[in-house]
Amino acid sequence: MPTEKSAGAVVFYKEKDGQIKYLLLKHRAGHWNFPKGLIEKGEKLEETALREISEEAGLSDLTLIPGFKETIRFFFKVKYDYQIKERGLKMGETVLKFVTFFLAESKNKEVKISFEHEDFEWLSFNEAMEKLKGYKNGQEVLRKAREFLERKV
Repeated sequence: MPTEKSAGAVVFYKEKDGQIKYLLLKHRAGHWNFPKGLIEKGEKLEETALREISEEAGLSDLTLIPGFKETIRFFFKVKYDYQIKERGLKMGETVLKFVTFFLAESKNKEVKISFEHEDFEWLSFNEAMEKLKGYKNGQEVLRKAREFLERKV
């Protein structure tokens, strides 16, 4: 069975009043998620996460918060042409995917989404959990990120 490895981050912004807002991107396929993408040859996980945030959200003034690293795994079936062309997969094939998430603080909220996405939102924890409904892995990563931030404050 083929495998894929990606990295990304739970990106947050701290408002002047101390409230934390989390960035979610709406993929063209309709679901909401954190910025993430495939690891390029020779790249470290942290480098991939920062590159993907820059490419997908246009954010570059970021700080990775030390000590937070969560890896999820799931299976998916190949259903898009670009997966076949770019990755050498077969239509309908099952792939085991690993995604490692970091926690990144953005110094600004000026998002410029890529062609891969159709919208974005900065959301409170509860709003973000609602957008991630149906994606238990995403909800769990967000929950752990919030708990980590609460311990750091």
